[in-house]
Amino acid sequence: MMNRSDIRLALPSKGALYQDTFNFLAACGLKVNRPNPRQYAATIPDLPNLTVMFQRPGDIVIGVREGTVDFGITGYDILAEKGVGDNGRTPLILHDELGYGHCTLNLAVPEAQPIRTLDELAAWAKTLPADGRSLRVATKFPQVTGQFLAEHGVEPVKLVEVEGTLEIAPAIGFADLIADLVSSGITLRDNHLRPLSDGQILASQAVLIANKQTLQTRPEALDIARQMLEYIEAHLRAQGSYLVTANMRGDSPEAIAEAMQGRPYISGLQGPTVSRVVAPGTETSWYAINIIVRQEHLFPAIAELRAIGGSGVIVTPCTYIFEEEPARYRAMLAALGMTGSRVAG
Repeated sequence: MMNRSDIRLALPSKGALYQDTFNFLAACGLKVNRPNPRQYAATIPDLPNLTVMFQRPGDIVIGVREGTVDFGITGYDILAEKGVGDNGRTPLILHDELGYGHCTLNLAVPEAQPIRTLDELAAWAKTLPADGRSLRVATKFPQVTGQFLAEHGVEPVKLVEVEGTLEIAPAIGFADLIADLVSSGITLRDNHLRPLSDGQILASQAVLIANKQTLQTRPEALDIARQMLEYIEAHLRAQGSYLVTANMRGDSPEAIAEAMQGRPYISGLQGPTVSRVVAPGTETSWYAINIIVRQEHLFPAIAELRAIGGSGVIVTPCTYIFEEEPARYRAMLAALGMTGSRVAG
């Protein structure tokens, strides 16, 4: 690992993950400031000690693995393919479900082929040596594809690495089938290809990774990791949640909480928050109820509040829901052998 004093976060420079990563970080409160789109460096004002760099997704994995960058956001598919170096080093996954960039890596055969399952593919592969050849699989992911085929007894196999368009490979006789990323499946259908029913090699989405040695030796990097995980976890936890506030007459907070018990949509995260409303000039006791409700439960929750006398209901989208300490931060400390450690921020 090279000696340097800055802390670096690598983001995708192009492709489907590029704009989605910008949007995701902005939604998390970590907006990237890139005044000149031609420059390969930027900043995140809320993390002033962090330098943002832009690289190809595959280079991000290699850079984090080898320590030329400290953090990276890339696809899990690329991480699975390039994550292990010759020296045995692998990036540490800090967050494996950022919630965007979803796709799968699948085996797909020409529609004219009767092959539909891995067992049928394995049986076909065993007949090919009689013709003096192996089963040819075109892919950009030879490591994970080869491992998957070996685990399912598909042999002998020749992996054909392709940099360009994969879908045409079977049609021009370059390969018997392909292992390619699938999002909607439209591209496969347009090229008369059909995924095997049990041929999914892996499911992928955007992930946050880090160099393990950096986290173990640089406290300032560990603190940035904590801050990123705080923002990301709080944002993801809040997605689809709403703060619902209602007013209600009652004798006491306990009496109102009791009236809410047994109603599944107004129980809140740990229970309702009930506080007294100061209403000058009236002897009636009013209380404000605050609960967190999932979007799909919003209207049933409002109906339950009305059923027990709630009124003046206000609904506000949640931007963040912070826990005492993110579970993934604790998992990171455990992976680093720092269980129980805390970093001041």
